[in-house]
Amino acid sequence: MAGILILYSTTDGHTLRICQQLRQLIEQHGHHVMLVSITYADQVEPAMFDKIVIGASIRYGKHQTQVYDFVKDNLELLDSKPSAFFTVNLVARKPDKNRPETNPYLWKFLQQVNWRPKHLAVFAGKIDYPKYHFWDRQIIRLIMWLTNGPTDPKTVAEYTDWKQVAQFAQLVCEM
Repeated sequence: MAGILILYSTTDGHTLRICQQLRQLIEQHGHHVMLVSITYADQVEPAMFDKIVIGASIRYGKHQTQVYDFVKDNLELLDSKPSAFFTVNLVARKPDKNRPETNPYLWKFLQQVNWRPKHLAVFAGKIDYPKYHFWDRQIIRLIMWLTNGPTDPKTVAEYTDWKQVAQFAQLVCEM
Protein backbone atom coordinates (compact mmCIF):
# COMPACT_ATOMS: atom_id res chain seq x y z
CA MET A 1 0.00 0.00 0.00
CA ALA A 2 1.27 3.43 -0.96
CA GLY A 3 0.49 6.92 0.17
CA ILE A 4 -0.50 8.91 -2.90
CA LEU A 5 -0.91 12.66 -3.13
CA ILE A 6 -3.22 13.94 -5.86
CA LEU A 7 -2.91 17.67 -6.40
CA TYR A 8 -5.33 19.35 -8.76
CA SER A 9 -6.24 22.66 -10.29
CA THR A 10 -9.74 23.08 -11.58
CA THR A 11 -11.52 25.97 -13.23
CA ASP A 12 -15.14 24.85 -13.23
CA GLY A 13 -14.94 21.72 -11.07
CA HIS A 14 -14.60 18.99 -13.70
CA THR A 15 -10.94 18.25 -13.00
CA LEU A 16 -11.87 17.83 -9.33
CA ARG A 17 -14.56 15.34 -10.37
CA ILE A 18 -11.97 13.36 -12.35
CA CYS A 19 -9.63 13.42 -9.34
CA GLN A 20 -12.38 12.19 -7.05
CA GLN A 21 -12.96 9.26 -9.41
CA LEU A 22 -9.22 8.54 -9.49
CA ARG A 23 -9.09 8.60 -5.69
CA GLN A 24 -11.99 6.18 -5.43
CA LEU A 25 -10.46 3.76 -7.94
CA ILE A 26 -6.99 3.92 -6.39
CA GLU A 27 -8.34 3.43 -2.87
CA GLN A 28 -10.11 0.27 -4.07
CA HIS A 29 -6.60 -1.13 -4.57
CA GLY A 30 -5.77 -0.49 -0.91
CA HIS A 31 -3.76 2.70 -1.30
CA HIS A 32 -4.20 5.79 0.85
CA VAL A 33 -4.97 8.89 -1.23
CA MET A 34 -4.93 12.52 -0.17
CA LEU A 35 -6.69 14.86 -2.61
CA VAL A 36 -5.62 18.50 -2.31
CA SER A 37 -6.26 21.61 -4.38
CA ILE A 38 -3.06 23.12 -5.74
CA THR A 39 -4.17 26.28 -3.92
CA TYR A 40 -3.45 24.52 -0.62
CA ALA A 41 -0.35 22.58 -1.69
CA ASP A 42 1.75 24.56 0.78
CA GLN A 43 -0.28 23.01 3.62
CA VAL A 44 0.86 19.44 2.85
CA GLU A 45 4.30 17.87 2.81
CA PRO A 46 4.64 16.17 -0.60
CA ALA A 47 7.84 14.41 0.47
CA MET A 48 5.81 12.28 2.89
CA PHE A 49 3.99 10.56 0.03
CA ASP A 50 5.20 7.60 -2.00
CA LYS A 51 3.70 8.84 -5.27
CA ILE A 52 2.50 12.20 -6.56
CA VAL A 53 -0.15 12.85 -9.20
CA ILE A 54 -0.99 16.29 -10.55
CA GLY A 55 -4.13 17.01 -12.55
CA ALA A 56 -4.64 20.38 -14.19
CA SER A 57 -7.37 22.01 -16.20
CA ILE A 58 -6.84 24.26 -19.18
CA ARG A 59 -8.56 27.60 -19.64
CA TYR A 60 -7.76 29.72 -22.68
CA GLY A 61 -4.82 27.51 -23.56
CA LYS A 62 -3.02 27.61 -20.21
CA HIS A 63 -2.77 25.76 -16.96
CA GLN A 64 -3.14 27.78 -13.77
CA THR A 65 0.02 29.59 -12.66
CA GLN A 66 -0.01 27.68 -9.36
CA VAL A 67 0.57 24.41 -11.23
CA TYR A 68 3.68 25.78 -12.96
CA ASP A 69 4.92 27.20 -9.67
CA PHE A 70 4.40 23.97 -7.74
CA VAL A 71 6.19 21.85 -10.32
CA LYS A 72 9.11 24.27 -10.65
CA ASP A 73 9.46 24.63 -6.87
CA ASN A 74 9.29 20.85 -6.33
CA LEU A 75 10.99 19.53 -9.46
CA GLU A 76 13.72 17.65 -7.61
CA LEU A 77 11.15 15.94 -5.37
CA LEU A 78 8.88 15.10 -8.31
CA ASP A 79 11.80 13.58 -10.20
CA SER A 80 12.80 11.49 -7.16
CA LYS A 81 9.41 9.77 -6.77
CA PRO A 82 6.99 7.97 -9.04
CA SER A 83 4.85 10.75 -10.43
CA ALA A 84 2.11 11.26 -12.98
CA PHE A 85 0.48 14.22 -14.67
CA PHE A 86 -2.76 14.68 -16.53
CA THR A 87 -4.38 17.61 -18.20
CA VAL A 88 -8.07 18.22 -18.83
CA ASN A 89 -9.06 20.25 -21.86
CA LEU A 90 -11.76 20.54 -24.48
CA VAL A 91 -9.39 20.16 -27.42
CA ALA A 92 -9.01 16.55 -26.24
CA ARG A 93 -12.56 15.91 -27.42
CA LYS A 94 -10.95 15.47 -30.84
CA PRO A 95 -9.44 12.04 -31.59
CA ASP A 96 -6.22 13.56 -32.91
CA LYS A 97 -5.64 15.58 -29.69
CA ASN A 98 -6.69 13.16 -26.93
CA ARG A 99 -3.42 11.34 -26.29
CA PRO A 100 -0.32 12.54 -24.44
CA GLU A 101 1.77 12.43 -27.59
CA THR A 102 -0.73 14.52 -29.59
CA ASN A 103 -2.04 17.08 -27.10
CA PRO A 104 -0.36 20.46 -27.60
CA TYR A 105 -1.20 21.78 -24.12
CA LEU A 106 0.47 18.85 -22.40
CA TRP A 107 3.71 19.20 -24.34
CA LYS A 108 3.82 22.95 -23.97
CA PHE A 109 3.47 22.57 -20.21
CA LEU A 110 6.14 19.87 -19.93
CA GLN A 111 8.60 21.91 -22.00
CA GLN A 112 8.11 24.91 -19.74
CA VAL A 113 8.68 23.02 -16.48
CA ASN A 114 11.25 20.37 -17.51
CA TRP A 115 9.42 17.68 -15.57
CA ARG A 116 9.21 14.12 -16.90
CA PRO A 117 6.49 12.25 -15.01
CA LYS A 118 6.40 8.47 -15.29
CA HIS A 119 2.84 8.52 -16.64
CA LEU A 120 0.92 11.10 -18.63
CA ALA A 121 -2.73 11.35 -19.59
CA VAL A 122 -5.05 13.71 -21.39
CA PHE A 123 -8.75 13.75 -20.58
CA ALA A 124 -11.40 15.58 -22.52
CA GLY A 125 -13.30 17.99 -20.35
CA LYS A 126 -16.81 19.28 -20.09
CA ILE A 127 -18.51 22.29 -21.59
CA ASP A 128 -21.22 23.89 -19.48
CA TYR A 129 -22.27 27.18 -21.02
CA PRO A 130 -25.06 27.93 -18.50
CA LYS A 131 -22.50 27.76 -15.67
CA TYR A 132 -20.07 30.24 -17.24
CA HIS A 133 -20.02 33.97 -16.63
CA PHE A 134 -21.13 36.08 -19.58
CA TRP A 135 -17.69 36.87 -21.05
CA ASP A 136 -16.33 33.35 -20.52
CA ARG A 137 -19.39 31.98 -22.28
CA GLN A 138 -18.85 34.29 -25.27
CA ILE A 139 -15.12 33.59 -25.55
CA ILE A 140 -15.58 29.84 -25.23
CA ARG A 141 -18.38 29.92 -27.83
CA LEU A 142 -16.00 31.71 -30.19
CA ILE A 143 -13.28 29.14 -29.55
CA MET A 144 -15.79 26.33 -30.12
CA TRP A 145 -16.99 27.97 -33.32
CA LEU A 146 -13.39 28.16 -34.55
CA THR A 147 -12.79 24.50 -33.66
CA ASN A 148 -16.13 23.11 -34.85
CA GLY A 149 -17.44 22.54 -31.34
CA PRO A 150 -20.88 23.22 -29.85
CA THR A 151 -21.86 26.90 -29.73
CA ASP A 152 -25.45 26.78 -28.45
CA PRO A 153 -25.34 28.75 -25.16
CA LYS A 154 -27.59 26.14 -23.54
CA THR A 155 -25.13 23.31 -24.24
CA VAL A 156 -23.88 21.11 -21.44
CA ALA A 157 -21.68 18.35 -22.86
CA GLU A 158 -19.23 16.05 -21.14
CA TYR A 159 -16.50 14.52 -23.28
CA THR A 160 -14.56 12.65 -20.59
CA ASP A 161 -13.79 9.01 -21.32
CA TRP A 162 -14.24 7.49 -17.87
CA LYS A 163 -12.76 4.18 -19.02
CA GLN A 164 -9.58 6.08 -19.85
CA VAL A 165 -9.64 7.60 -16.35
CA ALA A 166 -9.88 4.08 -14.87
CA GLN A 167 -6.90 2.95 -16.98
CA PHE A 168 -4.88 5.88 -15.69
CA ALA A 169 -5.81 5.00 -12.11
CA GLN A 170 -4.46 1.50 -12.73
CA LEU A 171 -1.17 2.95 -14.02
CA VAL A 172 -0.88 5.11 -10.91
CA CYS A 173 -1.40 2.04 -8.73
CA GLU A 174 1.31 0.14 -10.61
CA MET A 175 3.99 2.84 -10.69
